[in-house]
Amino acid sequence: MIKNEKIKASEVQLTGVDGENLGVVPTSEALAMAKRLKVDLVCTSLLSSPPPCRLIRAGAAKEAAQQERKRERGPKVKEIRLTPHIEEHDLETKRRQAENILRAGDAVLFVVRIQGKEGAAAKELLEDLLKQLRPVGAKKTGIQLSGKQAAVQIDPL
Repeated sequence: MIKNEKIKASEVQLTGVDGENLGVVPTSEALAMAKRLKVDLVCTSLLSSPPPCRLIRAGAAKEAAQQERKRERGPKVKEIRLTPHIEEHDLETKRRQAENILRAGDAVLFVVRIQGKEGAAAKELLEDLLKQLRPVGAKKTGIQLSGKQAAVQIDPL
């Protein structure tokens, strides 16, 4: 993201603070307008000539760049491991952890390690977690039992 004096083009296609089109303006005039309004002049793309630029309030340019980066990378999948015989307090801690991850915009993959005939208990545990996390996330896949583990992925709403 190129801002203010770092814009080297001689003229820019300018968009105002409220989204109004101000047309093609010399860069020096656009910078003067930005200083007068106490905002930043931000170049949105270098691929066209003249480059499109916007007048954006000071902190908003940085916030917009962060939002765009987050959208580009997509949600990460964070794994949380459990056992079928987890204590109630520990389960509550894991649930809160998953809730925070989902609110941050990332997906959660619950993996329950199973030994012997613990498959039913693991499935019941995951169904209970899905029910508790329904307000902040929706399951992407059903509960998958495979070999020594049961897993389910929850995506943020």
